[in-house]
Amino acid sequence: MACGLRCTRGLKICCGVTTIFLIVVLVILLILFLTDFKQKDPTITLQSVKFGRFHLDVLPILDLNISLAILVTVDNPNHGSFTYQNSSAYLNYRGNLLATAPLHEDTIPALKSHNISTILNVYVDVTEVPDLLGDYLSGVINFTSTTTLVGKVKIFNFIKIKATTYSTCDIFVYIHGQIANSTCNNKIKF
Repeated sequence: MACGLRCTRGLKICCGVTTIFLIVVLVILLILFLTDFKQKDPTITLQSVKFGRFHLDVLPILDLNISLAILVTVDNPNHGSFTYQNSSAYLNYRGNLLATAPLHEDTIPALKSHNISTILNVYVDVTEVPDLLGDYLSGVINFTSTTTLVGKVKIFNFIKIKATTYSTCDIFVYIHGQIANSTCNNKIKF
């Protein structure tokens, strides 16, 4: 009977220490997920736009044919990598869709920057977008690009969470200098 009391007392101490340990671990994980591991929106920077083809035809119709090689850097400030599926980026001018660019499946590593490149082929009848010719002659064309990436965030290589990122960029193309600048707004939703 003496062993029974000692064993019961030892079992109670072991269960108490284990419970306290689990509570401490849960509190630490909760604090980490609410502070350091809290989601942060990625930063997207337009690194370069290279004109591959730039042609304005006058006859038989007034059309603009532009090929743009675009390099974008995505800075991921989160502790999880983001793997996205094949998607597309859309280039709009004053509400009119001008081009679609493919974005191939890729992974953006945690806490790192990652380059994404694509090619936009823009072919537009200028008579359908009358403001485009005026902006072209003024030397600056303002485009808007939108991208939605659907994928998964992987934290610690075993926690996987479905996520979607939304990006809207205003792109200013300076015709005479053949350069471009952009400002982007990005959101990530789980």
